[in-house]
Amino acid sequence: MNGFFDLPSDLQYTYVGLIGLHLREALLPVLAGLLLSLPVAQLCVRFRWLYPPVLGVTTVLYAIPSLAFFVVLIDYTGQSETTVMIPLGVYSLVVLVPAIVDGVRSVPPETLAAAQAMGFGAVRRYLQVQLPIAVPAIIAGLRVATVSSISLVSVGMLIGNQGALGNMLYDANIYHRPALAVNSVLTTAVLAILADAVLVLVRRLLTPWMPRKGAVR
Repeated sequence: MNGFFDLPSDLQYTYVGLIGLHLREALLPVLAGLLLSLPVAQLCVRFRWLYPPVLGVTTVLYAIPSLAFFVVLIDYTGQSETTVMIPLGVYSLVVLVPAIVDGVRSVPPETLAAAQAMGFGAVRRYLQVQLPIAVPAIIAGLRVATVSSISLVSVGMLIGNQGALGNMLYDANIYHRPALAVNSVLTTAVLAILADAVLVLVRRLLTPWMPRKGAVR
C-alpha cells in the first residue's frame, strides 16, 4: 500500500492535493457550462428556430478531439489548467443545453398560463416556474456532464502534466510503477461515483414532490 500512495516528487502534489486539483479542473468547467447554458437554452425555448443551429454548433465542438482542442489553445493559454478546462466547459454544453431545453419545454402550458395570470413576467416565470419544474432534467444533464468531465481531465497529462490524477498514468509508465496507474483509475472512478451520488441527493432535495421508491434514475 505504501507504493500505492507514494507519489513521485515530479507530480508536485500530495495524493489529496491531486484529488482537489482534479475536482477543480473537472467541476469548474461544468459550472461555467451550466451558467452559459441557462440563458442559451431559454433563448432556444423562446425562439424555436434557434435551437437546431445551437445544437449543431455544440455537437460539432463536442466532436473535436480534446487533444486537438488543447493544441489550438496552447498558443493562447499556454500549458495551464485553463487549457484543460476550456474544452471541458465547451463539451458540457452539448449535454446541458438540450437537457435544459427539454426540461423547460416539459412545463405544462396551463402552469405557464396560471403564472402569467398571476402577473409573472417572462424572467420571473423562467426563474420561479420553469426552472424548478425542469430540475430533474437539468440534474440528469449535470450528472452526465460531471462524470464525463471528471473522466476527461486525465487527458491533460499530455500538455505539461495538467491532468491532475491523470498525471499518475504518465508517471506509471515512466517509473514502471503500475500501482500508480491503478491508483489513478480507481480514484477517478470513485470521484465520478461520489459526484453522481451528490447530484442525485441534490435532485431529491430540490424535488420533494417526486417519488422516492424504486431505482434511482
